[in-house]
Amino acid sequence: MNFPEPDVVEQLKRTWTDQYVRVKPGSRPELTRFEGDVGRVVTVNMAGRAIVDFADGAWYDVPNFADVLETVTDATEIQKYDATMNGAQKFPIKQS
Repeated sequence: MNFPEPDVVEQLKRTWTDQYVRVKPGSRPELTRFEGDVGRVVTVNMAGRAIVDFADGAWYDVPNFADVLETVTDATEIQKYDATMNGAQKFPIKQS
């Protein structure tokens, strides 16, 4: 696996972290279950993969994410992202 240069990773982090994103339709078969869902880029790791939270309790590392993800700018679409549905909260909601 080839890792990008650290300064490239830092630039990707500044650009993509905390961006709301959606999977481009038909872009990658393993991501079809997230098509139409709004996610949030948590960070970009040192391997150059976006760590994305699709509000389903897990985070996913997405390689070549610039080709697969598109940013969401519409406020109504962004409201579809439910930040309370991820497990990385200081005090997560208890599940029954």
